[in-house]
Amino acid sequence: MANHDEHVQAYTVRLELADEPGELLHALEPIAEHGGNLLSVFHERGSLTPRGHIPVEVDLECPPDRFETIVSALRTASVNVIRAGAERYDEEITVVLTGHIIDTDVSDTLSRVTSESNTSVVDISLSAPEGTSDVSSARLRLATDAAETDSVLDTVAAIADEKELRVIAPLTDGEVVA
Repeated sequence: MANHDEHVQAYTVRLELADEPGELLHALEPIAEHGGNLLSVFHERGSLTPRGHIPVEVDLECPPDRFETIVSALRTASVNVIRAGAERYDEEITVVLTGHIIDTDVSDTLSRVTSESNTSVVDISLSAPEGTSDVSSARLRLATDAAETDSVLDTVAAIADEKELRVIAPLTDGEVVA
């Protein structure tokens, strides 16, 4: 961004993209051209929307006066914008999942975590030192409302339990280790 003194705000834009080469790049170009700074891109290639497109969540930052210009530029470029608005999350939590993460469909796990709770995946780090068919681990950095932290952790735990994964979660306020 040219002027670092300008106030910037975080925003989330949910898009639907066709599963064709170049579509993600096509969707990101208007953001860069109009001064948006990418924070994260969550491209759910393993999932399809009801219209048969791929859901993509883009977190970006820009001065508030540029955001509507970016959204308009996306629509002008024929990018299907599902939702666009100020980032509503004020808390980040990190959880670690271990087990057969890849075999139990990591894309499905991430999609379910975001769709079944009030959270966004900010970052993921995946480690499979013995190969994709063996035990692996994933560190997820999740953004949520501070009031929703316990609910998000409960959702992650339920999904992990269903997939026979182990969760290492942070302690939340008031918890005591026995």
